[in-house]
Amino acid sequence: MFQPPGFEQQSVMTSLGRMVYYTATGVPWREADTDSEMETLVFLHGFGGGSSAYEWSKVYPAFATEYRIVAPDLIGWGRSEHPARDYKIKDYLTTITEFIEQTCSQPVTVIASALTAAFTIRVAITRPELFKSLILTTPAGLSDFGEDYSRSFFAQLISTPILDRLLYSTGVATSNGIRTFLEQRQFARSSRVYQEIVDVYLESAKQPNAEYAALSFVRGDLCFDLSQYIAQLTVPTAIIWGEKSQFTGPEIGRRFAKMNPQVIRFQHLEDVGLTPQLELPAVTIGLIRRFLQSRQLSTV
Repeated sequence: MFQPPGFEQQSVMTSLGRMVYYTATGVPWREADTDSEMETLVFLHGFGGGSSAYEWSKVYPAFATEYRIVAPDLIGWGRSEHPARDYKIKDYLTTITEFIEQTCSQPVTVIASALTAAFTIRVAITRPELFKSLILTTPAGLSDFGEDYSRSFFAQLISTPILDRLLYSTGVATSNGIRTFLEQRQFARSSRVYQEIVDVYLESAKQPNAEYAALSFVRGDLCFDLSQYIAQLTVPTAIIWGEKSQFTGPEIGRRFAKMNPQVIRFQHLEDVGLTPQLELPAVTIGLIRRFLQSRQLSTV
């Protein structure tokens, strides 16, 4: 799978197995061992067929000279272990917490996407001492404000034994299936999808047992109502939301921000879908940098 120049693969053990992550160790990012003196940025990818740390790989190298970068493949995704199990919300709340505890010695800024961003909010509520701030793209529990995703037609369909694996192998873990989803559902403009993205997603989707986490997600086993938690958040948070996100529109993000205006800053992006970090990485880098700078100014 894709690995930016100067980054190497490392790993830690969590309660559900080995969790791989990528961090800058070589030229052009490191001339000496300065990591211990640098603030850490943790980049967490979202969920979907073929998801991995690649999702942030066009963004995190831009911060590698100023920050220690840690970008993991979550359990069940990418190069991390893929236990053959029906994944539950607690699995990711636990392993995200364990990962931060093992890789970071000081409070960190986590930059996370989609459902994983929603999980991160819940971790930050229960363990605020682990965090300095959050920068989140399209954070949603996918059953927000009483909408129960698990009752949708597709979630019910994918819950059918045997049929679920057939749909995954023929409709998700194929080059055409991934490209179609990216072009029609994830990106605002299909012209922004290029072959490297499809190839890396496909490689991740074909990892042994990769279907378990993906099917748990699509069935709705990992979904919850984030609106029940958002007011409890105390960690300073910036939210970036693509105006053309099909699954969770920006009105949801605006409602979240209004529920906790002292903590949350909201920024919408026009002409972008679910993953601005892949679709418009340069714009996403600019916004992350602005949020980081404004956070630092507010503490002076």
